[in-house]
Amino acid sequence: MLITPIQLVDEPLKFDEIIPPGALDFTSDIRQVSPLPVKGIADLLVEHRSSNSHVNDIRLRAHYSSNFEILCARCVDPVAVPLEGDFDLIFRPESADADAAERAITADETEIGYYQESGLLLEDVVREQVLLSLPTRTLCTADCKGLCPRCGQNLNQAKCSCDEASADPRWNALAGLGNLTDKLELKH
Repeated sequence: MLITPIQLVDEPLKFDEIIPPGALDFTSDIRQVSPLPVKGIADLLVEHRSSNSHVNDIRLRAHYSSNFEILCARCVDPVAVPLEGDFDLIFRPESADADAAERAITADETEIGYYQESGLLLEDVVREQVLLSLPTRTLCTADCKGLCPRCGQNLNQAKCSCDEASADPRWNALAGLGNLTDKLELKH
């Protein structure tokens, strides 16, 4: 859904969109497994910069929810992750701040996104908000054993037949340090 300032001149635009699974391209380890309803409102905010200059900002407020599958960070099995969230964002035309001169920006301006001349794509905003709200690391269980680094066997399902990893010979110089604490005497 494309949102343009012209659509918002007379009144705010209410929307109630459903994004089907597969319509948005998330990363390879994230899959949307149910429809993603997005319901909200878009407003036009006119920023007057001078007596003859103004900028048409778009304020976008919405709620979304859906179910996702994310690959476990250790064993790569899919993990069900229900997700929902709200956002309240302001977008400005790219050309509004494209002047060549450097200028200081306010703290509020760091929260502003930009849209292209053609308008703002709701799907792009929703994709970004979903990615920002996902957990940084997902595990199938807290004690997930992961994959064997040699054969790739999922160690949660079965023990593999690989030998224990042999120690790297470069660590042999440190092998006796475990007994060093027995020889030390605490003075204080």
